[in-house]
Amino acid sequence: MTMRALTQHTFGGPEVLEIAEVDRPTPGPGEVLIRVRAAGVNPSDWKVRSGLLPRFGPPPFVLGLDFAGIREDTGEELYGVVYPPRGAYAEFTVASVDRLARKPSTADWVHTAALPTAGLTAYQPLVGIAKIGPGARVLIHAAAGGVGHLAVQIAKARGAYVIGTARAVKHDFLRGLGADELIDYTTTDFTTAVRDVDVVLDPIGAEYAVRSLDVLTPDGILLDVRGTGPDRSEVRAKAAARGLRYEEFRMAPATDDLDAIARLVDDGELRVAVEQVFPLEHAAKAHELSESGRVAGKMVLTV
Repeated sequence: MTMRALTQHTFGGPEVLEIAEVDRPTPGPGEVLIRVRAAGVNPSDWKVRSGLLPRFGPPPFVLGLDFAGIREDTGEELYGVVYPPRGAYAEFTVASVDRLARKPSTADWVHTAALPTAGLTAYQPLVGIAKIGPGARVLIHAAAGGVGHLAVQIAKARGAYVIGTARAVKHDFLRGLGADELIDYTTTDFTTAVRDVDVVLDPIGAEYAVRSLDVLTPDGILLDVRGTGPDRSEVRAKAAARGLRYEEFRMAPATDDLDAIARLVDDGELRVAVEQVFPLEHAAKAHELSESGRVAGKMVLTV
């Protein structure tokens, strides 16, 4: 049996993406077939497409980590994470049962598909590593971004005092999510505006990471959530020299954490901001916007 999928046959720009009829994937042990209703767009998608993240091998493959859809054999409504070459930009994908969970009952397909990777990238380091609780002072860089705006809400749900860096135009949006203090990074150096931070969540890196060490308490922790690839030698060395805790985080999809995120959604403590929705055929446009780095919230493809 075949299906429609967005595929590519070479690394390159958004123009290499094409709709094609391909074989429907067959689940193996511990896997289930999912009829995809919506697929989230993440920065990692265009990095894989362009060859910057070669861990999945050469094309052809189907992109897309995040999905929301229906388990074909039981009819359950689920969401979770898959990986190329059998990604989520397709009518069907195959998912490992330990990387999916029940869809939040209060969210539609589009908003559910926007959650998995960004939600886990915010939830796992804040809750699993830093174990933030009431009264913790948490600084979130790029607070209006896909990971950042979810991290703001997760930290607030755990009783933290949340500080965010974002352009001034995004401040009202972030206040609406519960941010306590906001810094316009275009006009203010955050190291002059904040001190005594227990946790910094950093999806930016480079000099932002090094400067973030200056605002931490002696027992504080810098959470680098950029995934694999970037050179971290400078910040790692400086953190070690100061005796500060520095953690390189890599998202690992797990049912328990996806369940916890879904509960936060259903309890009204977490909502994902979807900036734009595109049909699968227009994924190239979504990739162009993602590469611009100016997207607040998330983008989603409908299948």
